[in-house]
Amino acid sequence: MAKPKHILVIRLSAMGDVAMTVPVLRAFSLQYPEVKITVVSRPFFAPFFDGISNVTFFGVDVKGRHKGFVGLLRLFFDLCQLKIDAVADLHNVLRSKVVRTLFALSGKKVAATDKGRADKKALTRVENKVFAPVQSMVERHVDTFERLGFSISLEHPIFPDKAKLSTEILAVTGEKKQNWIGIAPFAQYETKVYPQDLMQQVVDALAKDQKNTIFLFGGGEAEIQKLNQLQNQYKNGVVVAGKLKFKQELDLISNMDVMLSMDSGNAHIAAMFGVKVITLWGATHPYAGFKPFNQPDDFCITADRTQYPLLPTSVYGNKKVEGYEDAMRSIQPDTVVEKIKKELK
Repeated sequence: MAKPKHILVIRLSAMGDVAMTVPVLRAFSLQYPEVKITVVSRPFFAPFFDGISNVTFFGVDVKGRHKGFVGLLRLFFDLCQLKIDAVADLHNVLRSKVVRTLFALSGKKVAATDKGRADKKALTRVENKVFAPVQSMVERHVDTFERLGFSISLEHPIFPDKAKLSTEILAVTGEKKQNWIGIAPFAQYETKVYPQDLMQQVVDALAKDQKNTIFLFGGGEAEIQKLNQLQNQYKNGVVVAGKLKFKQELDLISNMDVMLSMDSGNAHIAAMFGVKVITLWGATHPYAGFKPFNQPDDFCITADRTQYPLLPTSVYGNKKVEGYEDAMRSIQPDTVVEKIKKELK
């Protein structure tokens, strides 16, 4: 059977999960330049795939044309116009299953990412916990392409050049003179967020060195208010939130020397640009398969399991365990600061 010439890739949300597909698709495009890929995702994520050769983007309209079951049928017929040969379902949820099943019934080869739910459950359960790393999501996506007949090597990954900053971005950032440090102090769930008083200590220590410029990332009025507190009137501290468009934020992140992030989307965005990413982990753990791409293990700073032996208590951070509210306080600000300073040398 002839190898597919045009593969449909489905990954609808969330931001970090979509960002984790980028290194895989970039490697694929370099290793199989003759194969076309169409990525189906939410329109907001289109800039993630800019500059990847042979990759085109199809924005799904989940609130309009592609809403509900009838909308999924419309999506299938819309995608059929593109002459798809095979489907890589990197999302593997009900909505994507419907679309890939329709393609399978029409005779196309399909494969879906195995999310390894049983392994993740064993890692996060309270009793009989199996504290061992599960296969990463990036590796699972590679396996999905393998089932379509394409082996992808992620050794020696190639990253895009740092983006050229526009005058609009430079109006916010100023010209780059020395170290640029990005800090993204928020996450979807509270169990993954480093306490603000400790993060303040990190910012204070880094801001003392005038060679450092610190960029604070977030979104929404409540987060911007907290970022302004962290910025604390430092001349070398810049609150980015609310000042740049999403694509401009991506360009700026690509120019960071180091990014400090929670277990969140910003970590995966920085990693897809090849930026050094230091991550802080509370209720979750890099063993669950969501360590940012191509980052050393020691870039992941985790809460103390001697003090909190049930960690990780959750894959996504959406479960609270009594007595574990302060798990992230076991990460010392000095540890974070020293790690960042070491990677700036």
